[in-house]
Amino acid sequence: MVFKRVIQFISSVIFLLILIGFSLFWVSSNQLQQPLGLSAPIQIEVQRGMHARTILQYLHQQGADIAVTPTYLASRLIDNPQLIQAGVYELTPADSVADLWRKLRNGEQHVFRVALIEGRTLADWLAVLADAPYLSWFGDTVPTPEQLTKVLNKRLGTEYASFEGLFFPDTYSYTSGTQALELLVQAYRRMERELEQVWQQRAPDLPYRTSYELLVMASIIEKETGFDGERGKISSVFVNRLRVGMRLQSDPTTIYGITNFDGNLTRAHLREMTAFNTYRINGLPPTPIAMVSRQSLVAAAHPEQTEYFYFVADGTGKHVFSRTLAEHNRAVNLYQRKQR
Repeated sequence: MVFKRVIQFISSVIFLLILIGFSLFWVSSNQLQQPLGLSAPIQIEVQRGMHARTILQYLHQQGADIAVTPTYLASRLIDNPQLIQAGVYELTPADSVADLWRKLRNGEQHVFRVALIEGRTLADWLAVLADAPYLSWFGDTVPTPEQLTKVLNKRLGTEYASFEGLFFPDTYSYTSGTQALELLVQAYRRMERELEQVWQQRAPDLPYRTSYELLVMASIIEKETGFDGERGKISSVFVNRLRVGMRLQSDPTTIYGITNFDGNLTRAHLREMTAFNTYRINGLPPTPIAMVSRQSLVAAAHPEQTEYFYFVADGTGKHVFSRTLAEHNRAVNLYQRKQR
């Protein structure tokens, strides 16, 4: 009888422990599945070696509806908050603690995006990348275009004097710790593919010897107009000029060659001899003058068939095109000098 009672007692204790364990597991699991109660999405930077309790304390400070110690103990009981990866993560009001540990365990980092826009220069792009959060560089500071050119030539096995225009404008995605250089390599490879495709499909008898010259022309078109409907006409003007040996006389190329340009293009600037002053040099400038959209690449490769040799801004952002210098002078008087 005594032995039987002992067995019954032990069985009762075991059952009670199982019941308590199951209840504790259920309560902990339910606790970890509850939304954090954040008022808005937040980003959390998890550094290498950061303790799970520290992460929970930070969330609590940011307004998460959690009790740090019970939540930590519950996490240790049914999850594995030690196996987490460093990075920047985003948590939404709908996320739970279980979602938090899953994201950190799987490395589901927040994806940042940076827009690199056509018509801007490489220096402009470097400034944008410098302001992009959680991007890293190969040095302590953002490189100059000249420094970047040396690094990229070594990385890509190229020998460019400048990487102006050699990157494709787009919105690029990255996670924290990504090297900015990697985004530029992506943009370079993308432009390489786009340019080759456009070059292979170009119109016959264009005055370009290489695809790089087409890229230079596309960059001029990019700076001359922002209207898709005009790109082909702008292209035709410059192609017509190249064919007959006229100088391009493009203000944007001249401006690109002016150090510390203050926004006022003067006659003295037009007389100055620089590699980019197309009022003084024959043919194309030595490099592109801006980053180039696909539309401008296509326009450079497929100029409209026109007899235009001149154009002038009409004050609306568009242009008036002329066949002869006399027509052009009348358009200049009408739209720029406001004379009739």
